[in-house]
Amino acid sequence: MTGGQPRDDLVGHYDLVIFDLDGVLYLVDQVIPGAAEACAKLRERGIPSAYATNNASRLPGDVAALLTRIGIPAEEREVVTSAHATALLLAERFEPGTPVLVLGAQALRDEVAAAGLTPVSEAERARVLVQGYGPDVRMRDLGDAAVAIRGGATWIATNADRTLPSPRGPLPGNGALVAALTTALGRPPDTIVGKPDPALFLESARERGAQRPLVVGDRLDTDIEGAYRAGMDSLFVLTGVSDAAELLAAPVERRPTFVAADLAGLFEPARGVPTEDQWVVSERPGQWELAGDGRPVDALLALCQVAWAAGEVRPVVAQGEAARAALQWLRLA
Repeated sequence: MTGGQPRDDLVGHYDLVIFDLDGVLYLVDQVIPGAAEACAKLRERGIPSAYATNNASRLPGDVAALLTRIGIPAEEREVVTSAHATALLLAERFEPGTPVLVLGAQALRDEVAAAGLTPVSEAERARVLVQGYGPDVRMRDLGDAAVAIRGGATWIATNADRTLPSPRGPLPGNGALVAALTTALGRPPDTIVGKPDPALFLESARERGAQRPLVVGDRLDTDIEGAYRAGMDSLFVLTGVSDAAELLAAPVERRPTFVAADLAGLFEPARGVPTEDQWVVSERPGQWELAGDGRPVDALLALCQVAWAAGEVRPVVAQGEAARAALQWLRLA
């Protein structure tokens, strides 16, 4: 246990909490309700935090400043970004001064330069193409990238997130840009650095000497699968991209250890799947019936237990008003 005294809540069993950012702590630059309070509780308990993000459009120092500005005090050393991890990989694989065409935000260019390589703007000069998310990436930039790759440049993507969470709902992410080039070139990148690759999580744990870290994320295909690959427990929260329907259909490597509506789940009893018998899921011809009462997230856990055991997902119908309300909250109605 950490924080000086044994705890029966979930987080009391871990010595480090590694947070994803977008969809977990904030949306773009707006704090998610309850996130600052949850992080403050961790500090009071003496449980350290780290922040691992696939977003390659901000430097670690900028991320720490943003977190601090929205009420979550953070230091640069606590932040690991896919841009920084990509730059480290480049420094390991290529000679100093290697010309690199950078497709993405200025933060990614800065990381590449800081690693000793040379960002260039001419596709024909590039020996490496690094592709990361940038809000101002244009079709011309994708064209230059295609030219560089066809000319023999090694193609490295910072991450393959199909979408980014936003207050307006999921928007196209770097994975969408990677898919565009993949379609044009008929092949995928040579290397994808970010989650679900476990490197960001493993580096965060190693830096802090953590023996039992917990990963908290909102995406099953990056955060939760990345934790699975790293051999770490995970908490999935319903404040970001992945939803209840995706969770029910998740393969083994994308099934979290714990599920919560939001970060308040860190301080609840350590319940995974299966759940208590507040909710009952009964089999009906071609569908499942949900009955009972309680929190919607516990209804989701009950449905996960059935769906994962059956290896399939069926339509869910409600028996009673409480079940109907739970399915509506979960957007399964």
